[in-house]
Amino acid sequence: MNTIARLSAADLKRLPDPAATPAGCACACLKAPGWESVTAPLGAPLLQRLGTLRDPDEAEPTVQELHAQGSRYESPNAPIAPDWFPYNRCDVWACVACGRGFLQYTEFGGYYVDHRLREVDPARVVG
Repeated sequence: MNTIARLSAADLKRLPDPAATPAGCACACLKAPGWESVTAPLGAPLLQRLGTLRDPDEAEPTVQELHAQGSRYESPNAPIAPDWFPYNRCDVWACVACGRGFLQYTEFGGYYVDHRLREVDPARVVG
């Protein structure tokens, strides 16, 4: 059985600052300081899965969001709060070359599927 590691806020805080991404790195083209829609989930060969923020003991994670300083869901200045929506439904990925972190989840609406991506800025992680 292949178990996915559950990561914490402390794990996210140890990821490289996006500003330190080398200019020539393949992930440098990914600009997602706030949640961005992508056509499909991103993975190998560019990214490798590090783990998940999902709590395996929680049947239905909260849909409440945590905001500070007037931020909104898509705001680049919104906190990255692992225990709050949508972070509590995310998998954590990293660039295979530089280690830059990304959060991904898929939102399912009544008539749509939206794949979302946000880069991990360790300075924005709370919890």
